[in-house]
Amino acid sequence: MKSNKARRKNYITYAIAVGAFAVTMILIFTGNASRHMQSMLVPICINIILAVSLNLVVGILGELSLGHAGFMSVGAYAGCLFSIYMEQMLPAVIRFPLAMLAGGLVAAVFGIIVGIPVLRLKGDYLAIVTLAFGEIIRSIIINLNFTGGAAGLKNTPQDATFISAFVVVLLTLIVVLNLISSKQGRAIMSLRDNAIAAESCGIHIGYYKLMAFVVAAFFAGVAGVIYGHNYSILTAGTFDYNKSIEILVIVVLGGMGSIRGSMIAAIVMTVLPEALRFLSDYRMLIYAVILIVIMLCSASQTVLKLKEQLKAVFFGQKNGKEEI
Repeated sequence: MKSNKARRKNYITYAIAVGAFAVTMILIFTGNASRHMQSMLVPICINIILAVSLNLVVGILGELSLGHAGFMSVGAYAGCLFSIYMEQMLPAVIRFPLAMLAGGLVAAVFGIIVGIPVLRLKGDYLAIVTLAFGEIIRSIIINLNFTGGAAGLKNTPQDATFISAFVVVLLTLIVVLNLISSKQGRAIMSLRDNAIAAESCGIHIGYYKLMAFVVAAFFAGVAGVIYGHNYSILTAGTFDYNKSIEILVIVVLGGMGSIRGSMIAAIVMTVLPEALRFLSDYRMLIYAVILIVIMLCSASQTVLKLKEQLKAVFFGQKNGKEEI
């Protein structure tokens, strides 16, 4: 019964994503979507992929990671270099999917390399180490010649389109939601709730932590490849700690563990700064105030839900005693 309910929720999430895509395509074909709106579609898809993948680590696994931008940068440079060298050999329809696969795999390998020692840590220590990893990667990229150094990597084919980016969004949702609903997903969530109890039941802590970490790293790398193929130049400064914090804010704003919330928050966080652009100098101030208000509202709703759960527990126990 529970698996059927989870499956139903997953189908609703897919339907929401496909419905939003269909509405957007109708607006484009009917000429009701401005060029500025169309230019934001691929970045929205990128942020959705990043938020959903990070939510797998932060919301589902329950570990705080601040190195997501590092995996994104590794994937971006690997995929873009692949496309640059293969531009004359392969058509875009083959080259771009292979570039995304290459970028995702390279990011996943880095996820394994970093995850094995780092996932032994918890809480603030894990956050600091993953943040340091992202900064180390950025510094290394700046000092390498074949990545373009501080000037950035140029001449990347602009193969990314809204349709291809949406296909990756849909694939990300399918993989992450099915993972969460699976036996492995339940094991990962058990680690979040009580690692000691999960280990006593025979769940291998290191294996399942690394699984969530590597899957998230893979999709962060794929998002980086899409980002690199959406712009003509790729610079390492784009993937600093601010980018990791921005993705984390999207996850927290949408709700820890809520995939639909991550989708909605990614759209809001991408569109809101552009919608406030007419306010000129006060744009970032108002943007910050709006974020604070949304966070406070989200926190108050979480507190109310917690109170309702506590009432249900205590009153349920009381009623049970009375009935006995």
